Amino acid sequence: MIRQTAALAGTAAVLLSRAKADNVLNVAYAGSMTSLMEGEIKQAAQAQLGLTLQGRAQGASGLAQLIVSSAIRPDVFISVTTGPMESVLKAGMAARAVPIAHTEMVIAYSPGSHFASKFQAAEKPNAVSWWQILEEPGIRFGRTDPVTDPQGRNIIFVMQLAARLYKQPDLVQRVLGPEINPEQIFTEPTVQARLQSGQLDAASAYKIQPPPFHIPYLNLPPQINLGGGSPAAGSDASLTLSGKTYHPEPLIYYAAALKQAANPQAAAQFVEWLRGNAAQAIFGQHYYDPPGDAKELGAT
Repeated sequence: MIRQTAALAGTAAVLLSRAKADNVLNVAYAGSMTSLMEGEIKQAAQAQLGLTLQGRAQGASGLAQLIVSSAIRPDVFISVTTGPMESVLKAGMAARAVPIAHTEMVIAYSPGSHFASKFQAAEKPNAVSWWQILEEPGIRFGRTDPVTDPQGRNIIFVMQLAARLYKQPDLVQRVLGPEINPEQIFTEPTVQARLQSGQLDAASAYKIQPPPFHIPYLNLPPQINLGGGSPAAGSDASLTLSGKTYHPEPLIYYAAALKQAANPQAAAQFVEWLRGNAAQAIFGQHYYDPPGDAKELGAT
């Protein structure tokens, strides 16, 4: 009887362990989504889908490289821009990726910076322009690594487009310095915290990032903010890193259930849920815009 009871207890423990595993979903996502994914999306996925999300936030390009090399095996990958997701699709790691939201580039600034009053006035007529403030001596500007993070490339594209728009040929060098500038480059999840603490005066950001930290930001003209409009006389903007050439892409977020997912049914369910009304309402509350007419991506 004791052995039978022990065997039943062991079986129950295994079944319970499996049930718990079935409810866990590993999601690798672009670092710009940290506040949303670790907050309301995680809570809503638990309440509405019964799923416990375990997230990994990092630059989307870096995550794509890890997925393609099988260094990590998440159930779901969420990227920003098509590039990182297309590399995962081309490697056969997913069959399709669906657009779930979009955003645009802004310039965030620290409310405690002694440049704050200039940034506050920058959108007013006859005020000093945002790009002129970024040129001022002593300003501490932050951005992410263009090698591993699309946002790190996107601020370079923004400055290339701004150089053409404002007829300032050397603006990129004046504001950003070299493409890989150690004095400006930080990991994506830490940039907003550095602004909040006053370690930085200003930084590149997606529109979705500053609000959760109560950090002010400047909107950029639609010709250069990569929100989906036509670039300003600068469709030839490009960036070559490690032998690979990149071009500006609209800031669309894509989600894909990965073929090697440990929990494939939950992965597919979660991706479809992200497209639905409940998740889209949460996206809207966190300053994400709908994906509009962005098309689904497929493996080629």
